[in-house]
Amino acid sequence: MSQPQKESAVCQNGQDLPTTPDQLMAKFEELDINFSLHHHEAVYTVEESEKVDADIPGTHCRNLFFRDKNKKNFLLVLQNATNVDVKKLPDILGSGRLSFGSSDRLWEYLGVRPGSVCPFSITNDTDHQVTIYLDKSMMETEIVNYHPLLNTMTVGLSPADLIKFIESTGHEAHIVDLSGAKPD
Repeated sequence: MSQPQKESAVCQNGQDLPTTPDQLMAKFEELDINFSLHHHEAVYTVEESEKVDADIPGTHCRNLFFRDKNKKNFLLVLQNATNVDVKKLPDILGSGRLSFGSSDRLWEYLGVRPGSVCPFSITNDTDHQVTIYLDKSMMETEIVNYHPLLNTMTVGLSPADLIKFIESTGHEAHIVDLSGAKPD
């Protein structure tokens, strides 16, 4: 198990993170979650992350934060290789029409800024205002990779340990088949 180096508890806008990467790693240890930790330059998009992903084994993933017309919040976690048409997601997620959540909503509900969204940010949703959905094809891989609340690191862990973490926050991990949302 890799030990984290001391990371800044301040995100890009200068505000303290509600949960730091060090606190997240301590939670992993408490839950007996095995993980690997990789430090790298800050990356904000899937395209930017491709250069650092090449040296990190496992399935690389992205996170989409949505809000529907009924003001329900959704975090969709999927592997980078899974293409989706956002217009097809409401049928799969059981939601109204979806729009991307603003950076202010990201901070309010998940305690992270754009570029650092990850399934671990669900730990900051103490009022359970966000429903988390996990790509079925992603969950069928051996190792999944995400930023641990800051985009200067990547954590790899098993899908089973990801579910263990999500459930430890009091959230339910909804696994969804996204093949019905493929672009035409």
